[in-house]
Amino acid sequence: MGRLSGKIAIVTGAASGIGAASAQLFAEEGAQVLAVDRPESDITSVHAGNAAIAPLKVDITADDAPKRIVEAALATFGALDILFNNAGVSGRAFVEEMTDEMWDRVNDVNVRGMFRLCREAIPALKARARERNRARIINTASVMAFDTDYGLAAYCASKAGVGGLTRTLALELGKFNITANYICPGAIYTGMTRSNFDNAEIRAVWEKKAALRRLGQPIDIARGALLLASDEADFITGHELVVDGGLTLRT
Repeated sequence: MGRLSGKIAIVTGAASGIGAASAQLFAEEGAQVLAVDRPESDITSVHAGNAAIAPLKVDITADDAPKRIVEAALATFGALDILFNNAGVSGRAFVEEMTDEMWDRVNDVNVRGMFRLCREAIPALKARARERNRARIINTASVMAFDTDYGLAAYCASKAGVGGLTRTLALELGKFNITANYICPGAIYTGMTRSNFDNAEIRAVWEKKAALRRLGQPIDIARGALLLASDEADFITGHELVVDGGLTLRT
């Protein structure tokens, strides 16, 4: 029996990278998954043929996105056990040169969209927790929630915001048997980072920084999400799970 047998999950940013790997791993472990990504994404084709995964094309920053996403999960599967807010964007500009539009885009997706979807999902998660004695919120942050780099003011601020949001959710929702945790990936080879890491010199620098001497892969983060989604994590909440191959062990 899979570790998520009988569970129903929403995974955002599920057309590629960490989200796609997580949706597939959750399904392999017995979950039924609503896989969400932007209308222009490949979300429909990426999971084609997997009966446990239902794709949904929605921009999570749209005004009606939270309601559409939660209603789709309930209409398709009947309940909600796990909300995995994984969708995210990046952007690089020095603060002096950063426009309001750049700042707003990163924070709208990475924090505001996450907050609004959590808020919408809480009643369904409470209902499931009353029935099954547990429900889960998992959010994707980054090691840049507590570190930084040049040009990442908006990204770092947004990921620090994910941490603050998640810890507060954990405090507020614990009495309802809903846990809330966040994952901090390190240097992961995904569609968003590929343009940098396909450069052999850049890749070598980041591989050398990690204690395990390699870049992370989407499945590495998906396995962390699986742990936090599983029944084994019943007493883990408000936790920052760093999955970075030892990248942040030294400066």
